[in-house]
Amino acid sequence: MAGTKRIYVGMHDGVCTVSSDDGGKTWKQGPVTALEHAAARLSASPVAPSRAYLAAYEAGVYRTDDGGMTWEHLGAYPTDYAHSVLAHPDDADSVYVGSEPAEIWRSADCGATWDEFDAFRAVPEATQWGFHAPTRDSHVRDLRAAPGSVNDLYAGIEVGGMVRSGDGGSSWKQLSGLNDDIHCVNLSADRADRLYVATAVAPYRSDDGGETWEMINDGLDRRYTLHISAAPDDADLVLVTVSENARRGSPKFYRSTDAGRSWELVQGVGEGDEPTDMMVAFEWDPQEPNTVYGGTDGGKLYRSGDRGVTWEPLPIEVGTVAVGALAVANA
Repeated sequence: MAGTKRIYVGMHDGVCTVSSDDGGKTWKQGPVTALEHAAARLSASPVAPSRAYLAAYEAGVYRTDDGGMTWEHLGAYPTDYAHSVLAHPDDADSVYVGSEPAEIWRSADCGATWDEFDAFRAVPEATQWGFHAPTRDSHVRDLRAAPGSVNDLYAGIEVGGMVRSGDGGSSWKQLSGLNDDIHCVNLSADRADRLYVATAVAPYRSDDGGETWEMINDGLDRRYTLHISAAPDDADLVLVTVSENARRGSPKFYRSTDAGRSWELVQGVGEGDEPTDMMVAFEWDPQEPNTVYGGTDGGKLYRSGDRGVTWEPLPIEVGTVAVGALAVANA
């Protein structure tokens, strides 16, 4: 490994960058930008090396242009909630944000102005979306683009299921065949039509862009699935974190090399009797597919250099790591 590695870390009350200038031999933590509420999702721009976006739940949307040293609150974002964020894979100035109630907004000027995808809320099934708590509403928990085609967008709704656009957001279609309590959506650059989804009852896989789904929980002794991610160069290699319930009791961390048909428990990380042990976020290095980084609810950061088989702690703890709020960039 060589060059600068940068990990954007969202916490329950802030966001910071953990970086290495020597390819991962040594690490340092940058300044923490405090947030009024927990970080929800982070997305690093693939085309602007020092730019990333943060969806900060009830604190809105933020952007950094200096690798996470400072974060600018994007005050023009028009709603009170930001649950998910997707930096455009080709256009450094464009970004998508998923909100509550479940809506999707796009900015083409780095967050100065925003437009809503009206067709998203127009799908007939939108009237059935909701949430467990009466004081809350459905929200776009995760937002992804298919590798190599920003026209193919996927939105996971908590609680409402999966919705797909094949024309860049002009029209949308509700997908059927999986549990509707969505927590995480993942696609691998190795296979654009392969989707993994973490739900409240099990992980699922689709091999045809979401038209059909298979529950992939054989060998998992927990049901509640929080996060899932496949290797960028091997869509069959996938990591998943599960627990007994929404309170993240008795979490476990698993690895599969056959697209979730079978699972092997990852020993030593992401498991235990305390929720703080849970591996709540993990992301693959976009330039070094053998390397994957992870973070636990209790703020421990880990790295695997052998594709998730074994893990070593990074010499930095950040207090907490928010669910799914991790992004890896190379500079």
